[in-house]
Amino acid sequence: QVQLVESGGGLVQAGGSLRLSCAASGRTFSRDTMGWFRQAPGKEREFVGRISSGVNTYYADSVKGRFTISRDNAKNTVYLQMNSLKAEDTAVYYCASRLMNYGPYDYWGQGTQVTVSS
Repeated sequence: QVQLVESGGGLVQAGGSLRLSCAASGRTFSRDTMGWFRQAPGKEREFVGRISSGVNTYYADSVKGRFTISRDNAKNTVYLQMNSLKAEDTAVYYCASRLMNYGPYDYWGQGTQVTVSS
């Protein structure tokens, strides 16, 4: 059974940092593109960033320069380092995976809450 489990969310003051983890299980994810998404209350889910199997990264403009995605294939884990957090970063953060370099994501985690107090 394939599973993605996010962790590391919490409450942080504006300007602070958090690191989210996404642990994958059920198969090897080293060839997958792994994405991070977030959904704030009353808003649609939005793309945050992704990392390819070749460790190329791509970020939404809203987080570029503040967030960094990395992966440890030996641990089947992807990370989202979030720095200089703002109140508008408050959301439930989800990780997702896909085997293809494009198209929909195949698997999703259950999400972890990040709350940034101003």
